[in-house]
Order: sequence, then structure tokens, then C-alpha cells
Amino acid sequence: MSFDESRLNELKTALNGKMSEQQQIADSMEFEGTALIADDAKKSEFQSNMTQIREIKGLIDDMTTLRDVSAWSSEAEYKSVAAEVAAGVSKEVERSSSIGSQFIQSSEFKQLNGGRNGVNMPAPFEAKSLHVKDIYSGLPTGDPDAFGAVERDGIVTMAQRRSRVRDLFPVRSTNAAVIEYFRQTGFTNNASTVAEYAAGNFVQKPQSSMTFTGEQAPVRTIAHWEAAHRNVLADEPQLRSIIDNELLYGLRLTEDDQILSGSGTGEDLLGILNHPDIQQYLWSSGATDPVPDTKADALRRAATLAYLAYYEPTGIIVHPSDWEDIELTKNEQGTYLLALSVASGAESRVWRIPVIDTPAIPEGIALVGAFGTGAQLYDRQAANIRISENHEDFFTRNAIVILAEERLALAVKRPESFVKVVFDGPPA
Repeated sequence: MSFDESRLNELKTALNGKMSEQQQIADSMEFEGTALIADDAKKSEFQSNMTQIREIKGLIDDMTTLRDVSAWSSEAEYKSVAAEVAAGVSKEVERSSSIGSQFIQSSEFKQLNGGRNGVNMPAPFEAKSLHVKDIYSGLPTGDPDAFGAVERDGIVTMAQRRSRVRDLFPVRSTNAAVIEYFRQTGFTNNASTVAEYAAGNFVQKPQSSMTFTGEQAPVRTIAHWEAAHRNVLADEPQLRSIIDNELLYGLRLTEDDQILSGSGTGEDLLGILNHPDIQQYLWSSGATDPVPDTKADALRRAATLAYLAYYEPTGIIVHPSDWEDIELTKNEQGTYLLALSVASGAESRVWRIPVIDTPAIPEGIALVGAFGTGAQLYDRQAANIRISENHEDFFTRNAIVILAEERLALAVKRPESFVKVVFDGPPA
């Protein structure tokens, strides 16, 4: 009995689907420090999926072992025809019937019943592989597939960014197309000490005033697609998983860029760095005595500006090249000045503030701010994958479209809580 390879392929496809679904759930979860913030339903769904993934993986391992054992146990003892001929033994080499004979004898052909059941075969005929002699007059040349088995090595996927700008934000879900909010733009504080009674009258208390401005944050769509042949994805489930993951990863790259540097025109988000009301700090304006400020000093002075706006910074975003300069800062004796700060724990920190080093921010620029309160991300539609053959002539070409899409909005409610740091050179 031959091993049922199709069942093993079905399990692998199911495992890839579950892994993709689990990744989407994980991406939608929120963290505050090391604590997971998620509702019970989402946690339950995540745990249930992990249980199913372990069960499917166990079945795949068991069936792979069964396949190997089955192949070994059914392998016939090898007998060389050449040896038998040399020993004077006459033995006819087993030959299978021709493809034409297989077709005539097939159940698909017999169901036609001489044309009385119609002239269209109910199912396609598949020829069985032909046996060959074990003696060759010469080895084949040309295409390596013409002789022997082909071993296919595993695919090494592209490296991906380990840090995301989204990691610094609390994320909310919304069903709206536009987020409307009020931003406080002014506060006149007239609070003072007041007497209870004076000149025969109760004293009037002073009035303070606040100014609010209505703002809108429209939901924007980030999307892209890839074309693939249906048969390729059916035959190579790993390719389907790679395409899905790469498309979702592409959304994350553009999302990081939009959150930081979106122009706010057309279909772009208004990125934090382009918001007209955020603060700015120039490295060159730092102290020079007794030694010029380093890039790490510039980040600390920028954090002070956020503190003075009454917002505690919750994150720093910096380009990897600038972060390298900060981590490698030494004194005159060659001792790393920030080694203890950046190496404590699994999370990169400087001045007690978490750091995200990512190419999403331009080199020479850093952003310090209160990401938890100064801005808010809204997910209208979480990143997802859809497949369709309804595109141009894809149906007749047996091709499909794999579409990745997400919808989100960004509201910068307190722009003064963010400080753009420009590394324009150390103070002279």
C-alpha cells in the first residue's frame, strides 16, 4: 500500500493557515512594558489556536515518520539483472504496460461505455509512472531532472525589521471612517488666592480660560497585491505562506513610514514628524563646556522639553546608525558611557526611556515623545489577506490575486509632547 502524500500536504497547508491566522492575532495584541493587554476573547482565541497548531504539527511529524517507515518496509530486495545474466540465469525484466494500454484499461475510459454515456470523460486520466530497466547503456545528459531524484532545499526567507513604530502606541479599534477630536491649544491660568468676604460682599472668584480646536483624523488604506499561479501555490504550500507573510510585512513597513513621515496630503496620514506644532531640538545648540554634548545628551535635553510641556516621554525612535553612535560613545579612557543603560534587560533604553531603532526614521533625525498620551492609533481594519481570481483574465489563466490590506488612522492630540531631534553636528 502506498503512502497517502495528499493527506500530509493537507496538514501542512492547514498548519500554514493557522500560523498566518495566529500572526494576525498576535499583531493585534497590545503590550504595556512586558504586560499583555488583551480582552479574554482574544486571549482565548490565541490559546486555542496554539493548541491546534501543536496538534497539527504532531500529526505532521507522525505521518512523516509513517511515510519513511512505509517506504522502507515496502522496498523490494534489490536483484541485479546483470548478475543473473552473468550467472546464466534467464530472467525477464518486469515492464509495465504502455500509457496507451493504461488509458484503454482505465475506469475513466470504460465509463464512456462506447459513447453511450456521452463523449466527455467524467474525470481526467492520470498515467501511472513507468518502470524502467536497471541496466543503462549510458547516463542521460542535459537537464539534471532527466535522471535521479531532485532534492529541494528549504527556502530562506528575507530578514525583517525586529522593531516597529506601532510598538510604542496604545491602539484602539474603530468603526468610523473619520476620527474627530478636540485639541487644547491654549490655557490662561488666573487661579489665585481669594478672600471669602471683603467690603461688605462675598468676593468674586477669578476665571481662567481654555481654547480648543476641532481636528479630524481620516482613516487611510494601505494595500498591495501579488499575482500567483493557482497550481504553484497548491503544489508548494510553503510559497503561499511566504507570500502571505511578505505582503503583511510590506504593510508594516509602509505603516511605520506613514506614522512618522506621512505628508498629510492625498491619501497619506499626517505623520508626527510633519506635524506643524511639534517641538524641535538641534544638537548643535547643546552645551560645549566642559565637553561638547553627545547625541545621547541631545536626546536627554529633548526629553526635558517634553517634561516642561508636562508630558513624560514614553519612547524614543532613532535610526540604527545614530543609535550605533550613541551606544559606542566612549570617554577619554575608552570606556563606554552608556553600556549599563542600554544593556540592562531585553529592552533597549537610554535615560530610562525605551528606544526603537528603525530605518523607518531618516538618519540624522530622532523623535522623543509621549506616545501613550500625545498620539493615538486607530485600527479600522486589521492587516489581512484576501484571495480572488476575479482580475482581468486571471480566471482563464488559472492565476489568482493575493491582496494584503489594512485601514488605520493617526490622531496627534498633543503635538507639543513630541520633540524632533536634529543631529546637525556637535556644539562647536
